[in-house]
Amino acid sequence: MELSIDRLTKQYQNKIAVDRISLRLNTGIYGLLGANGAGKTTLMRMVCGILKPTSGTITFDGIDVSEERYRSMLGYLPQDFGYYPEFTGEDFLLYMAALKGMRKPQARRKTVELLKLVSLHDVAKKKIKTYSGGMKQRLGIAQALLNQPKILVLDEPTAGLDPKERVRFRDLIKDLGKDSIVLLSTHIVSDIEHIADDILMMKSGQLIYQGKWTDKSGNLEEFYLKQFEEIE
Repeated sequence: MELSIDRLTKQYQNKIAVDRISLRLNTGIYGLLGANGAGKTTLMRMVCGILKPTSGTITFDGIDVSEERYRSMLGYLPQDFGYYPEFTGEDFLLYMAALKGMRKPQARRKTVELLKLVSLHDVAKKKIKTYSGGMKQRLGIAQALLNQPKILVLDEPTAGLDPKERVRFRDLIKDLGKDSIVLLSTHIVSDIEHIADDILMMKSGQLIYQGKWTDKSGNLEEFYLKQFEEIE
């Protein structure tokens, strides 16, 4: 299983948002770090096929990002995820399953399974407007997992969560990284440090660091801040 990103570039008039990035990602969790404007969300949106690159390619086991087969293997939780406040959690997942083209029996089975996985089965019949921020984020993860994705892209999934929710969330993501490629972006360095198998660091559209981070590597937050001290 390999997600291949080859010399990927995205340019907007005079600004280069992503500058010739090449990556090979296999099963596991990849933590993407960078200051605002570093190009993280642009990179993730291209991996999801939402944005078209100016140049370069993205393939998964040889399947191009533009193909329907690629999208069928993808799960995505954007930074600003749109919810329907009057829907119940269960109705929302069934609706998203229908949009993904899933058959009703499979959609129902998967909805029950995922609500249990993200610990929302006890509030499945309650309206989303009654959910806390953490519950909405977990529902977002559940919708991203409906089609059993091989590639899971999570943009700022722990934003606004309290410490207890963040730990719960990290445990959930850690499990998902055993069978899929998880690309996770967040400003909370400790979340990345706890769960990522590999660290990716972006600055001004370029990849400035890629590698594993262990206790011997030192303090990740200090290293991160050093890279961006002129921005901070």
